[in-house]
Amino acid sequence: MTDVPPSPPTEEFRASVRPRRRISSVWVVPIVALALAGWLLWKNNVDRGPLVSVQFETAEGIASGKTELRCRSVPVGMVEVVSLTKQLKTQVQIRVKPAYSDLLRADSRFWVVRPRVSTSAVSGLGTLITGAYIELDPGTVKKHSDEFVGLEEPPVTSLTVPGLRLTLTAKEAGSLSVGSPIYYLGFEVGKVERRILDVETERVEFRVLIREKYADLVRKGTRFWNNSGFDVTAGSDGFKFRTPSVQALVTGGATFSTPSELKDSPAADDGDTFTLYDDQNSAEDAYYLADTRAILLFDTSIRGLQRGASIEFHGIPIGRVIDISFKLAEPGDTRIPVLIELESEVLRRTLEPDLTEGQDFDLRMAIQRGLHAKLASASIITGALYISLELDPTEIPETIETVQGLPVVPSTPGGLAEIQNRLNRILAKIEALPLDDTLAKFGHAADEATDTVAEARKTLATIEETVNEAKTLLASDSTQNLTAEINKTLAELQTSVNSLGPNGALQGDLRRALDEIRAAARSFDKLSNTVDQKPNSLLFGRETPGDPIPRARR
Repeated sequence: MTDVPPSPPTEEFRASVRPRRRISSVWVVPIVALALAGWLLWKNNVDRGPLVSVQFETAEGIASGKTELRCRSVPVGMVEVVSLTKQLKTQVQIRVKPAYSDLLRADSRFWVVRPRVSTSAVSGLGTLITGAYIELDPGTVKKHSDEFVGLEEPPVTSLTVPGLRLTLTAKEAGSLSVGSPIYYLGFEVGKVERRILDVETERVEFRVLIREKYADLVRKGTRFWNNSGFDVTAGSDGFKFRTPSVQALVTGGATFSTPSELKDSPAADDGDTFTLYDDQNSAEDAYYLADTRAILLFDTSIRGLQRGASIEFHGIPIGRVIDISFKLAEPGDTRIPVLIELESEVLRRTLEPDLTEGQDFDLRMAIQRGLHAKLASASIITGALYISLELDPTEIPETIETVQGLPVVPSTPGGLAEIQNRLNRILAKIEALPLDDTLAKFGHAADEATDTVAEARKTLATIEETVNEAKTLLASDSTQNLTAEINKTLAELQTSVNSLGPNGALQGDLRRALDEIRAAARSFDKLSNTVDQKPNSLLFGRETPGDPIPRARR
């Protein structure tokens, strides 16, 4: 209640009256009580620890008041609330113990540990007894956060594991997956930690970890390639068949290598990006330090020449084919354009050895010296072609043609086209031969051969008939008894022969006859001597001597 102001004085000056405010002592007790309650609430909240929210696709294995939050298998919190968001995502609120609140960093990762069986590993079998729990992998940044998106699959390695972390990009994922090994010289030196599809670039990104003690093997010029499957290639040296390890066949894998000329390149930094090539051949093609581009124009078919085909000079690869398309040709030109890239250092050392190391090499100078391209066959079986660069001073062009600002290297037919030309020349020579007369003679000879064959057939028929008659004769009874008759005849012949032997009768008769013949011969000899001495003795007889002269005994 305020006092009634007095009536204003008649003087010109007036007094200023202000009301006095007073705070009642009654409000002291409620204010102290509120402050104490607030402090108790704050103290209770601090003692309980921070509450974080983690979002998962599903709440399988998660229960309020039962599922623990662990870090390195040490309990650091407990799930308090499990709810469903409007986007049908599972929202899990976890109370973290105050002593471990510093583990909640912006890049920390959460995932549910449950039994998992995959081609690369088997994990979480212990949860069959203890039940599922949520694992926390502390991040590396210092920024604090209380909202996270959980991982559906456990990470391969922790963020705190030291090593070199790189990104590999590829056109497609292939068989390379999370957990696939990274090899160097066939030895496992790292793993794939994550696989992501970049929608904007339409490429697949692989986050890989190279162990710390092998990090120096990766240089800026290192090449990575996929070695998850069988690799069969056909080239000028035949077929090549490469097989990776059994683990790489099952889980996939990648290999890296650094060419010798890039061994001294700077070491790779954490977070660098490399291209993951499809195979080792593609990675080796990338070793070329190509710095010169040119165009080849072919009048004939180049079937068998593909992108990435090798370009060789004196048998040494110095480049590759980049593109084959009519988009590179000038309007109205029907020749097939081929875009190539070359490592000019090889040509420079061969054609211009007087140039200094830092002096630029102009491909036009090589063309003026007779450099030209030729298609060559890399494999007769597969029909693959490559481009061979050769020097021929007799084929120097009058002017150097350019297409889209690039010099055109003169080309000559080769490969299949050259073989076709040779076949055409051979066929032309064959057409010039007198084939009609030759064929007519062959026809006459064929007719004679036909008659000869007919006569031979008749002869064979006669021989066959004779053989049949001989078979019939041999099969008859008389022929079967012929052996017994022959044996009988031989026995008789043996008896006759025995009669002619020294003990046979015929032998004695023959001896007596011979004695008589000898006696007759002596008588005739005596008669001839008598007639010779006295021819008239045949008429008058011989005279008998008085005393006979005895004859000497034989």
